[in-house]
Amino acid sequence: MSNQEKPEVGSVSWFDLTVPNAEEVRDFYSKVIGWKSEPVPMAKGEYEDYNMKAPESDLTVTGVCHAKGVNADLPARWLLYITVENIDKSIEECKANSGKIIAGPKDMGNYGRYCVIEDPAGAVCALFEPA
Repeated sequence: MSNQEKPEVGSVSWFDLTVPNAEEVRDFYSKVIGWKSEPVPMAKGEYEDYNMKAPESDLTVTGVCHAKGVNADLPARWLLYITVENIDKSIEECKANSGKIIAGPKDMGNYGRYCVIEDPAGAVCALFEPA
């Protein structure tokens, strides 16, 4: 996620995938879609996650992440991030309206904070509050 522009509240601002076998899945999407990968150092250089870039524009379009470190408790599925104004208030509303908190909230440094929720129907998404 870029911290240059704050996304609009209510907009889908990012997608990523967290899996135990990030290198294999990175290579799968590179071959199937044509995405190019760019390593992103994680946990003080202990491992790398991957930004995936569109083959023609070279724009970062998504991420493929390891299910470890801060992502250890995330489900192995494509996860969309919806921008909220105040993550703590959104968490309260989620709980008050029959939702569940799956992970977080977690700090993303200069980017902001996020958490993963499950709605009353069982659908999962992330809420993201930009810094």
